[in-house]
Amino acid sequence: MVRLVAAAATAGLLAGALAGGASAAPTVKAEEVINGTFDSGATAPWWWTENNPASVVDGRLCADVPAGTSNPWDAIIGQNDLPVTAGETYALTYTASATSPVTITTNVQQATDPYTQYFTSADQLTAEPKTYEQTFTAKADDDAAQLAFQIGGSSSAYTFCVDDISLDSGAEVPPYDPDTGSPVRVNQVGYLPDGPKKGVFVTDGTDPVAWSLKDANGAEKASGTTTPKGVDASSGKNVQTFDFSSFSTPGEGYTVTIGDQVSEPFTIAADVYSELRTDALQYFYVERSGIAIDGSIVGDKWARPAGHVNEGANQGDNGVTCVASDPCDYTLDAAGGWYDAGDQGKYVVNGGIAAATLLSSYERTLTAPGASKDALGDGKLRVPEHGNNVPDILDEARWELSWLMSMQVPEGQPLAGMAHHKLHDAQWTALPTQPTDDDQPRELHPPSTAATLNLAAAAAQGARLFQPYDAAFADKLLASARTAYAAAKAHPAVYAPATDSTGGGAYNDDNVTDEFYWAAAELYITTGEDSFKSDLTGSELWGQGEDVFPKGGFYWGSTAALGALDLATVPNKLAADQLTEVRSEVTGAADGYAADATAAAYGQPYAPEKNAWVWGSNSSVLNNAVVLATAADLTGQAKYKNAVLGAINYILGDNPMNQSYVTGFGERATQNEHNRIYAHQLDADLANPVPGSMAGGPDNALEDPTAQAKLVGCVGAMCYIDDIQSYSTNEMAINWNAPLAWVASYVDDLGTVPTVAGDGGHHGGHHGGHHH
Repeated sequence: MVRLVAAAATAGLLAGALAGGASAAPTVKAEEVINGTFDSGATAPWWWTENNPASVVDGRLCADVPAGTSNPWDAIIGQNDLPVTAGETYALTYTASATSPVTITTNVQQATDPYTQYFTSADQLTAEPKTYEQTFTAKADDDAAQLAFQIGGSSSAYTFCVDDISLDSGAEVPPYDPDTGSPVRVNQVGYLPDGPKKGVFVTDGTDPVAWSLKDANGAEKASGTTTPKGVDASSGKNVQTFDFSSFSTPGEGYTVTIGDQVSEPFTIAADVYSELRTDALQYFYVERSGIAIDGSIVGDKWARPAGHVNEGANQGDNGVTCVASDPCDYTLDAAGGWYDAGDQGKYVVNGGIAAATLLSSYERTLTAPGASKDALGDGKLRVPEHGNNVPDILDEARWELSWLMSMQVPEGQPLAGMAHHKLHDAQWTALPTQPTDDDQPRELHPPSTAATLNLAAAAAQGARLFQPYDAAFADKLLASARTAYAAAKAHPAVYAPATDSTGGGAYNDDNVTDEFYWAAAELYITTGEDSFKSDLTGSELWGQGEDVFPKGGFYWGSTAALGALDLATVPNKLAADQLTEVRSEVTGAADGYAADATAAAYGQPYAPEKNAWVWGSNSSVLNNAVVLATAADLTGQAKYKNAVLGAINYILGDNPMNQSYVTGFGERATQNEHNRIYAHQLDADLANPVPGSMAGGPDNALEDPTAQAKLVGCVGAMCYIDDIQSYSTNEMAINWNAPLAWVASYVDDLGTVPTVAGDGGHHGGHHGGHHH
């Protein structure tokens, strides 16, 4: 999950004379831009980069932009020395056009490195001049900020023109009023015939009203009255709920009508989630690094050459060495793995939890009643390894497991056996950038204890699961896991610094008790060895369920839950009373999440403290659902299963935004996730993300300039925008799609697999209970 995006620009060659010293602090309705109308025919104090000379033509400033620039900031028109004041709200307006359709980036930012953005927008220009009006509130004082129209990055040459440029201080922030469509909210994909079917009606009214379920032909099939719920905490809106669970006839095109308001259409079917299961997993294939993505597998729109393999300008991961600030005298062949998120970095702590979640989705089919191995089996998913007699989901996980092992420090080196924390570009790359076009140096960042334990845990889990299919690979995984675990014990407090965030996210974590617990658990399940059990039961987290399962959900920085879930479900050598204790921790956590789901108008098993929805909140909802589903597998209790279905309803549209957060699923589905590869919003020649890609979701800390400009005043679960620039609400990431895939597999099994006694533990004898 990326913490920053490229905000680079360069003043380049200053063509117009720069304005003099900084202006005074702004007053009410003070115009900051000089010569924004070009009425005199002069260009000063505007400047431009050398490759796009500008002049005033018919009262507008126009520049010929060359073809073939790589980055938006490779061609700029700008003005410097604009004062901005922290807390002040500004209105930015301009009228612009381009002779060819193009998307430019407009920034108000620092004029020097690191070019911190106070405002950014992606503006889609056409030949017809269009006026853009934006407001933003500055987050810092800067007496010499820069307004930069970044107009590079186009494959074809074009002429850019701009006029009537104004930056007014003293503006009023417009009220936050997103387009949320119909006030009748449903799961836009649909419902299982024998499952709960609920929705939400957003209304100022406090009296119950009639609802009607209609089929695709408009015939009424069920009816009832709503239940007033008062003000929903997650959104600050007054809501009522409706329940049509008693209706179970399969069909497509159902809608719910209340008064003159109609919901989005949805399906009722036993296999309503089968495509979601497959598509959520295809996400990982298109995120593979070091291999060409085959259009015959996923569709030509998402095909691309192998990235980061030392071809052309592209720098490779197949011979990468350490960052200059912490040099080493070796290189690693660390090609492969999955790109992490919106950037093309690869991070061991995120790779570990993502790979483990995929492994767990498969491992559940070995232990859980009503889980289908077939749906994840050889030939069933969109991967190139069909026909190798290995379940496709394991083939996908193997791509990442192999990369995790490749990040280990070689024998004979200082910190041998530890894992490098991450690998990414030296500087942030532009949005968009294809992996093959990335000319940044690739660098290994120093090892960390957290990364090393992620490798140990994921590799130990992988070892038991690959044993029946590829014993040599399984043995390699287990050896790597043992080496990593020993190295972590020898170096238990090597932490990634929070400041290491240039070119890639920091993923800093200075508490690794949870990673030690997780790794010891996986190694114990796989080997049955007493040394791992001693470390596990000696952990300060042993028996501390509330610390193992945080209320806000486990995540890459809190991983003990992964170990506890596996201990509770996978055959192992824990004593009966210890196993009972771990299982009670799982069900105890699930009781809390189920209570949250019951209390929530939208049914989601997530109730963050102080209604503070966090970066990646959708993954928090789904990781809590993984705990609930595990509790359902252990107990058969319907309350857990129903809360999982509440989570998937929330993700697929029954939420305050009336937004399906998964591309390709639902009438109002996210399609502009923050990603450098699938950046259709910025370049019409590029695809949107592949169906099955999930957005991170609401984040009311507003941690990017687009969110800060456009979501001011939002409440909780409404702090979201489907904009490629909003990386804090709309990024996609492997550790978010992994629980989507896990939960999609679970809910698909609910509908399509008879609930019978599973074949749990059928290879539980390997290596002393060697399987999740």
